[in-house]
Amino acid sequence: MHWAPGRGGVPKTQDNQERRARLHIIPHLGQLPLRNITAADLRAYIAKLQSTVSSVDYQRGILSELSSILEAAVDDKRLARNPMHAKSVRWPKAPQERRDAWRLETALRVRDVISPRNRIAVVVGLGCGLRQGEVFGLSPEDIDYARGVLHVRRQIQAIRGRLYFALPKGKKTRTVDMPTSVAEELKRHVEAFPPVEVELPWGKPEGQGRKFSLLLTTRLGNAVAVNTWNTYTWKPALAEAGIIPPRAEGAKPWQWAAAPKDGFHVLRHTYASIMLEAGESVVTLARWLGHSSPAITLGYYAHFMPEAGSKGRAAIDGLLGERGDRQASRNSPDSPQAR
Repeated sequence: MHWAPGRGGVPKTQDNQERRARLHIIPHLGQLPLRNITAADLRAYIAKLQSTVSSVDYQRGILSELSSILEAAVDDKRLARNPMHAKSVRWPKAPQERRDAWRLETALRVRDVISPRNRIAVVVGLGCGLRQGEVFGLSPEDIDYARGVLHVRRQIQAIRGRLYFALPKGKKTRTVDMPTSVAEELKRHVEAFPPVEVELPWGKPEGQGRKFSLLLTTRLGNAVAVNTWNTYTWKPALAEAGIIPPRAEGAKPWQWAAAPKDGFHVLRHTYASIMLEAGESVVTLARWLGHSSPAITLGYYAHFMPEAGSKGRAAIDGLLGERGDRQASRNSPDSPQAR
């Protein structure tokens, strides 16, 4: 495979595509000419992938990248057909999409044990459902106290350690409801930790620099790097809150137990669960979360919704029960209408 198609998409997506090909495709199939890749080769490759890559989602992501490469080769007349489409080439079954949330008490415990400077990240993640990079990219100019909303206009991303500003996921800005409790926390944070103007490239690590005043920065006034923050701020807070075990004695500062279900994104899932259990509209929640359609929100979070039909059943019972009682009264032998 001494060929690859041109890549599109945002820089982060391109970097992920390149990493999958470099780490997982080229080492196993890179020595085979495109035209020599058979369904048998792919069956063997998938079996090896399943034994070496634990995440089914990541396995499917790698295979999707491989299939895209082969499909582009078909388009460019380098292959007659895509061998990934052979009936005998079976992809790992996609897991059921389900997002797990914390109990509210757990989220509040993390909020209270994390360092005061970083408390606001937990508050905004839990109270408004922002993604981690969106929290780190939030500016005082994005807060509309009068209307009670946050404007999500940018995020901070990193490619190989190089930070840059980018539009939110899907290249779409959005407006999110801001509860009064979050607004008050934001005011206290700004007073205790004044925002700092930070300059980073826009759109990609090599992009032109743009300056924004950021609500959350490091003690040195720099933009927050996700990996560093997770290692030195988030994981210690999880350990102190009793969610993950303490770091082993003698371990390096970055050697924490794996916690794939307890990353910052769990605050977003907890926010969604609270909204749905409170009866918020899925359409409204999808808009606040920045999903492209309510169907995506429903697919992820339907298990958080109260028992289906309970509200409608109560409404019908109330309506028919009230009218039924009136009709029964009119039909009573003792009623004036019956005489």
